[in-house]
Amino acid sequence: MDIQEVLQWTDEQVFVKTEKHLDSLQRCILKEVWEGEKYPKIAKKCNRSEDHIKQVARKLWKLLSEILGEDIKQSNVRSILETKAVSSINNSGNSSQIVNSKINRSHINICGEKRQDAEEAKQRSPFPPDSPQNKSQSPIIDLTDAPELTSFYDRASELSTLQEWILQSHTRLITIYGLSGIGKSNLALKLIEQTQTEFDYIIWLSLTNTPTLSTLQTELKQFFGRSPQPPLPTIIDYFRASRCLVILDDVQNIFQSSQLAGQYLTGYEDYGKFFKQIATSSHQSCLILLSWEKPREITALEALNRPARTLHLKGLGEQAAEILRKKALTDEEKWSDLITLYQGHPYWLNIIAATIVELFDGSVSLFLADGNDVFLGDLEPILESQLERLSESEKNVGYWLATQAEAVDISQQPADSELSKSEFWHAIQSLARRGLLEKVQVRGRSLFLLNPVFKAYIQCR
Repeated sequence: MDIQEVLQWTDEQVFVKTEKHLDSLQRCILKEVWEGEKYPKIAKKCNRSEDHIKQVARKLWKLLSEILGEDIKQSNVRSILETKAVSSINNSGNSSQIVNSKINRSHINICGEKRQDAEEAKQRSPFPPDSPQNKSQSPIIDLTDAPELTSFYDRASELSTLQEWILQSHTRLITIYGLSGIGKSNLALKLIEQTQTEFDYIIWLSLTNTPTLSTLQTELKQFFGRSPQPPLPTIIDYFRASRCLVILDDVQNIFQSSQLAGQYLTGYEDYGKFFKQIATSSHQSCLILLSWEKPREITALEALNRPARTLHLKGLGEQAAEILRKKALTDEEKWSDLITLYQGHPYWLNIIAATIVELFDGSVSLFLADGNDVFLGDLEPILESQLERLSESEKNVGYWLATQAEAVDISQQPADSELSKSEFWHAIQSLARRGLLEKVQVRGRSLFLLNPVFKAYIQCR
């Protein structure tokens, strides 16, 4: 009996008892332990920490022990599951098919391994994606590269916008950009959860290790190649033949550091052509880019009214109060001031809340006693990682903006600037594409100001 049969049988037993399926990480752990791998190697394959893998594994063994009535652990899980599965299938004949017909199973890739249920593959429909015949089919999903969705704060407006772009406007290329830790990945994961029945294929790929476009396309073709249909020559062909959702995370890794935002690394310029092809070609799929900075060609595509949209993801606003509540902070009347000071940035607020607990026993009033001075503390290395990507002209303009008490009119270039007007405006534009500048309306004019937290960090330096 092979691992795929055992995984299917185990998933059915778990669903019958809990009405929940094994998730992709549980499947990954079970498959790797079955093949004799140890936790450190499993952690590396599944892109998780070893401690997290051990914790998930312990809960999985406990769950299976309760369901199967055996003391299951890493050392005996293979022998017990194999014995139980063979005995159950032999005794019940086609019972597993009956169970499977009652559940909506997604085909989730296990640590990069190809996986396809042959029976459902034969049944995959040639009908158009919006037809009722296709609505009953489960998408093939690979979220191996995706981070874990640990918490999700209210992003109803952003989710509604993205769903409208994808489902009504049929947008082909979407860029979600914003500061590190602002919640781009969590938003995309929630979007998948709410729209997955609209797609035939969903895959999440990280560009953390800067794969070449050729490598990326090969991986995509392998994923799409699980279909029983003959292989197709290009990614666009797959995008036309089926409704596909592809999420590329950490796109900023294929951009140059110390240059204006969105300039590709040497040898990676073909990504820009690929993104343009996705936006300008006729197909029924969607590519979502998650990045710290906005790719340069996206603005031109939007200007041409191509099916390309950009979402600049900002802080949570008052919804961030949930973070402070979970940290058990006191002086709730001051929470709004704290949220405003740190721009509603969920990651920043989690770190600052921990500091308030550590230094002031959770009292927000004591923390804010010195007025609106921005305490950085453990935020400094996070801010530095963002600022070290700036070009020299951006640093020059950023330092100048940090000295300004109010939002500035960029038509009035600083008199002592060594930059030309063109260089100055390019720097402003690039800082905005990194999410470091905010545009505000004052008496009918557009003015710019530097993010207050980064302003405080630059002033400290």
